[in-house]
Amino acid sequence: MSKLLLAEKPSVARNIAEALGCKTRKDGYIEGNGYIVTWAFGHLLTLYDCKDYNPELALWKFENFPYIPNKFEYKIKNDSKNKNVIDKGAEKQLKIINNLINREDVTEIISATDYDREGELIALLIFNYLKAKKPIYRILINEWTPKEIKKGLENLKLNKEMQSLQDAGVSRQLADWVIGINFTSICTMKYTRGRGNLLNIGRVLMPTLKMIYDREMQIKNFKIEKSFELNAIFKNEAGKYKGKFFHGKKDKFPNKKSVERLKDEIEGKEGIITEKKIEIKKDNPPSLFNLSNLQGYVTSKHKGWTADKVLKVAQSLYEKKHITYPRTESTALEESIKDKAKNVLETLKRDLPFKDEIVFNDSTKVFNNKKVESHSAIMPTYIIPKKLTEDERTVYEAIKNRFISQFMPSAEYESTELITSVQGENYERLFSTKGKILKVKGWLKLYKEDKKDELLPPVNKDDVVEITELKVISKKSKPPAHHTEKTLLKAMETCGKNTNSNEETEEDSTILYGYSIGTAATRAETINKLKYAGYITQKGKSLLITDKGIKLVETFPIRELLDTDYTGRLEKKLYDIEKGTFNKENFLKEIFDFTIKSVNAIKRIKASIICDTRTQ
Repeated sequence: MSKLLLAEKPSVARNIAEALGCKTRKDGYIEGNGYIVTWAFGHLLTLYDCKDYNPELALWKFENFPYIPNKFEYKIKNDSKNKNVIDKGAEKQLKIINNLINREDVTEIISATDYDREGELIALLIFNYLKAKKPIYRILINEWTPKEIKKGLENLKLNKEMQSLQDAGVSRQLADWVIGINFTSICTMKYTRGRGNLLNIGRVLMPTLKMIYDREMQIKNFKIEKSFELNAIFKNEAGKYKGKFFHGKKDKFPNKKSVERLKDEIEGKEGIITEKKIEIKKDNPPSLFNLSNLQGYVTSKHKGWTADKVLKVAQSLYEKKHITYPRTESTALEESIKDKAKNVLETLKRDLPFKDEIVFNDSTKVFNNKKVESHSAIMPTYIIPKKLTEDERTVYEAIKNRFISQFMPSAEYESTELITSVQGENYERLFSTKGKILKVKGWLKLYKEDKKDELLPPVNKDDVVEITELKVISKKSKPPAHHTEKTLLKAMETCGKNTNSNEETEEDSTILYGYSIGTAATRAETINKLKYAGYITQKGKSLLITDKGIKLVETFPIRELLDTDYTGRLEKKLYDIEKGTFNKENFLKEIFDFTIKSVNAIKRIKASIICDTRTQ
């Protein structure tokens, strides 16, 4: 008797077969030791096109839309190069899977696709399409190492226990098909002239485009404001240091003449150091990576990287057993894997020169079930890679160092602040000076870049200093920066609630799980689609909206689809379906009603042209 395992990809199937001692390779599967391991190639099946339901729908006409089939049907996916023919590889593999399911010696089926919404959907569609009648189980693991595979097989779940996750996957797929097909068709007919100029409209695409548009408008409408600072250089026998005049909490002032009067008032006078505060400040490592933070980190540190490339490389490392599941929203680890994490840490630190400083601890920053959603944060596995490509090494080192850093001492800085007082005509004028010296490198030893000290001379409180230079400095306020992939991914993750445009920040605005634009698995693909559709372009790291993108946002009449909050609420409902707290039928009814109402509204609206192929 044999058990049949279905993996999502051939590479994962090979990992499973190796772990189970299956050594007989056949066409489309590997067998041995009481197991048969076969695979899909991601999605083998796809939803019908409109024309598959009714050939008349092959011609786009206003009267054909809105269109929602009474029953959704599936077919073998089309060839990626020729959309008019079936993918022969997918067709062949489906036949192989079908034959294996129906083999007399196969007693049960085990779904071993990725444990997420999309992986569950891939397996569900195959089993339904092939009308599998044998008992189906589910293996739930976070990495494809031999230990985890064997452990997972000892703790199988019944496939029916995955119903909520399956409902969420199907709901997402049907919602995106209905919105995409209907809005893309009607808007292309309504707002373009000529063929070959598709207006791609999608549930996740549109609010993401709107965020890039909003940032562009902030930059375009930004009013530059001038301000002025008074900077001094002070000196005594101990050395020189700079100071900046402040009053209350302000150190920039709008009136140049008043700052120049202040300069004239104290020119040539002596000052006295009235305060010297020294504090030791700690700098803790950032949290473990989720996918968005990993993508943001790598794209901001390395030229030529995109979020999509980071995901593909991370997926490769996952399939090669070197890291855990990468498509995660979590920045902490499940408390149940403390022993596993400790063993991984001992393996990774073995050859490091500062290994004595790497000490396992079970802090709630690292191990916290409240911060884990479905999958733990990304971490290395115990299988250390022997041979990686340059790209794989870049991503692996980022993940490895971030993991090790959690168990190293904080970096410590000696932070010094001086207040220098210069007596004016009626008031004392105060100048602030700050210095910073790295005293303990701690976790920063993992990273090559050196943090520069801001050194101050050994001056003390009550020292008298002379002013050797006074300057009025003109400053201009800066507009917000264009979105980069890093800042856009963070904005998508937090549904636009995080508006910080600073490239360096990564932490940890609290995520309301489910309330987001897209998921960790789909955000990079969404950015790619915006580029492919011609709505945005990339210049260096900046994402810029095109004229076509601007016209679409300003013309598109169904504002809900541009609203991050509306999309966030839809995504939250998908999350709630996944958790079993919301109903698939109610969600789909909402989507269908919204689509019918909105498409009919677009048909009634007087059109303005967004793109015209005759002028391009």
